[in-house]
Order: sequence, then C-alpha cells, then structure tokens
Amino acid sequence: MFKPFYKSVLFVVLLATLANCANRGTPSGGEKDVEPPKITRSVPENYSTNFTGKEIKIYFNEYVKIKDIQKQLIISPPMYPEPDITPLGTASKYITIKIKDTLEPNTTYAFNFGQSIVDNNEGNPYPYYKYVFSTGSYIDSLSVKGTIIDAESNVTDKFVSVMLYEADSTYTDSIVYKKKPKYVTNTLDSITTFSIDNIKAGTYRLVALKDENKNYTYQQKTDKIGFYGKVITVPTDSLYTIKLFKEDLDFKVFKPKQVAGQKIAFGYEGDYKTVKIKMLSATPEDFESRITKDKKADSLYYWYKPKLALDSTFFVVKNKAVVDTLKLRFRELEKDSLTIKSVQTGSLKYGEDFQIEASIPFTKINEHNISILDKDSLNVPFKTELDSLTNRYTFKFDKKEDNTYKIQMLPEALTDFFGNVNDTLNFSLKTKPFSDLSDVRVTLVNAIYPLITQLVDNKGDVKYEIAATQPQVFDFRHITP
Repeated sequence: MFKPFYKSVLFVVLLATLANCANRGTPSGGEKDVEPPKITRSVPENYSTNFTGKEIKIYFNEYVKIKDIQKQLIISPPMYPEPDITPLGTASKYITIKIKDTLEPNTTYAFNFGQSIVDNNEGNPYPYYKYVFSTGSYIDSLSVKGTIIDAESNVTDKFVSVMLYEADSTYTDSIVYKKKPKYVTNTLDSITTFSIDNIKAGTYRLVALKDENKNYTYQQKTDKIGFYGKVITVPTDSLYTIKLFKEDLDFKVFKPKQVAGQKIAFGYEGDYKTVKIKMLSATPEDFESRITKDKKADSLYYWYKPKLALDSTFFVVKNKAVVDTLKLRFRELEKDSLTIKSVQTGSLKYGEDFQIEASIPFTKINEHNISILDKDSLNVPFKTELDSLTNRYTFKFDKKEDNTYKIQMLPEALTDFFGNVNDTLNFSLKTKPFSDLSDVRVTLVNAIYPLITQLVDNKGDVKYEIAATQPQVFDFRHITP
C-alpha cells in the first residue's frame, strides 16, 4: 500500500534533479557562420565538352537557396524557352537546371548565377558562380570587355545588359527590336564594367541595354540603349566604352476622345511639335480650330467652333512621315470655363520672364488694359508673346534685382477661343538681390560646336542652359544656389 507514495517521492526527486541540472549554464549559439557554401561536385562536370544532356545538377556541402534569380542569373547565349532552375523558395543541397531549349551545335554556354546562391542559415552568397559547357569539342574562351556610362547623368544605371550580335548579312539597325543577341552579360547591381566571356572568334556588333522587361529586346518607350559605333573583331584586347541614352520616341497617335464641349484629346508618343490635325467632315465657312498641348500629359487638344451637328467624324493626323486616320463619336458635353493663372509664383529667377496660361486657348490680348508697376509705383514697359501650342503669354520687361512687380489685367484684357474675357486679375512677383545668387563660369576644351551647355540638379533635370554655335566661355549669371 506504500508503493504509490515511494513512486511519487522518486518522481519529485528526479524532477528536482533535472531542474537543478538544467539551470547550471547558459546555452551558447557559437560563432556566426560567415563561410559561403562550397560546391562538392556537378553532373556533368563544369566545363564539360560534347554536351548533349537536358539536365544539370550542382551539389553543395550544405543547404542552399536561390534568391533574386530573375535579376542575377545570366545565360549566354540566351535560351528560349528559358530553363527551369530549382529549388525556388525552398532549401536543398543541390541545384537542378532543366534545359528546354534546343542547343546550338559547337557552341559554348555559360550560366552566371551572380550572387543568387546563398546558404540557408545565414544567407552567405556563393559569389558569381559560373557553370560552363560546350556542345562542341572545346570551350570558347575569348571575351569582350568595357565600361558603361550614362550620356546624360553622372549616375550609371545598375543591371545593364551588354550584348553581342553577329555582324553578318542578317544584321540591321532594327535587329535590337526583334532578335535576341548571340552573347550577353550584365553589369548587375554593383559595377559599371562588363565582360562578355566564352565567346568564339568572329565579327560582332556591341549593344548595351537598360532592359526594363529583361527580354533582351529593345522597347523604345521604356529602355535606355547604347551602341559601339564600329564592328568588333574578336579576339581583341581593346576596352570598349558605351554611352547609354534615352532615345526620342517615334511619333504615334492614339484614338481620340472628346473630353469637353468642342474639345477633343489626342494621346500621342514622340515629338508633337509639327503635328497637324484635320477634321474630314464638311465644315461651315466660319469653322476654326486650334491645337494646344496638355502641360503634364502626352495629349494634344483639338479645339473647334462652331458646334457641329454630327454623330461622328474622321480626323487625319500628320506628323512628318506619319499619317493616321482616326474616328471619333461625339458626345453631348459642356464646354470648359475660362480660368487664367500665372506660371510663376513668388519669385522670378534672373533672366526668367513672367507667364500666364489659361484653360481655353488665348486668341487676343489688349495691352492697353494691362499695367506693370515696380516697387516705386513706376510704370514698367513690356511686350507680350503668345506660344499657341502651350497656350502661354510671355511678358517681357526689364527686371531689376531686389524689386517687386505688380501686374494688373483689367476686364477684357484677354479673350479666349470661344469669346470669353477675363475679370480683373492681379499678380505680384519679386526678384532676389544679387547677393543671394551665384555665378558659374564653364570653359570647354576640345569641344565640337554647335552645342548646348546645361546645368542640371542631382536628378539630372535641366535648370539652366546656354546654346553656342562657336567656341565661347559660358557664364551662368545670378543662378539660384
């Protein structure tokens, strides 16, 4: 009858002993693992020749993961369709590459993993591992090296693709729009130099692409591009410099849309400054039209009067060699109301002119109903200029430092396209003292004229510029620091 009691005592003693042992020390995690994973073997072996398989396995001494492979992995020549590479999202002691493309004969292929292979515990990368094989009897070992710079900025983009196209009878300037390159590399996220490796002897064209879609084809709307101007003969010891730039878009116009009464919007891409728009329907003798540009969006507005009793019409849009015919269905909409405002507020920069803009195209100005007074209440003579495309009036007058200018526009000083006139408008502007401004002198050596010298901010936006047709010193006077 005493057995249960002894068992309980024994159980309590054991618990106390275990608890006492457990509290005697503090567990330690040891030193942090900083070693990258190591490759133990690959099947087939790296740098194999006469490759005919469809699967590659790369084995490691510890569990690894693949991260950011869409940016980091470079396959040269590119494969289409792309191979399946696992594991993705999980850890494994080996990486598997399953090839789905038909491989070219006598060609060396290279898989550069960048820094996408990391160990599972601490994320230590196996840096720039490259797996190479050849479908022929030897590994191509030639290379093309160089540097990428940005033509318009001190900051060069990361992840720039650098590509080689064979300079044969099939090469044209439009090849970058539709055909994949023969060889490719990428600057990745830390360098602006490049090296296209494992290529064979031959003649090539060298192209760089800030490839936003990562498909090795040029998209003019989104991508930057750069070319080396001459054919490259490999082998070569030369270092090549490529300047990246954003190309002006080819002109393209989109389907028009009525956005207000007697106002139609035409979206576009490219250079709009020489665009002409014509309505094909019959119009009365007093028919008039105007084109203005939206100040933010890539849209042109076609204004017309009088109102037409039409359900639909066609427009012809011309811009240099581009001609498009587009259909529009009319809607019953109210016309815009007239609003006028100044482009500048507060202070005028040195050399800057005062401007106003309106919601409806300006057609007439009565300067007798406009006055400009300085801080001493003296009348300041002025002249006006209309930019019909931006729909802005510019007021040109002599401005002095550290001054205040009050501009008053009485009723009927301004008339818009539909005959609306302004109410009284008042604007006030200041100029800064020269002591608050700075001067910059720029001297160019071995420059080719004509050219434009620009001062830009850290984002690359142009703040000041001076054009010249022959050698000169460029003085930027009284600029805002």
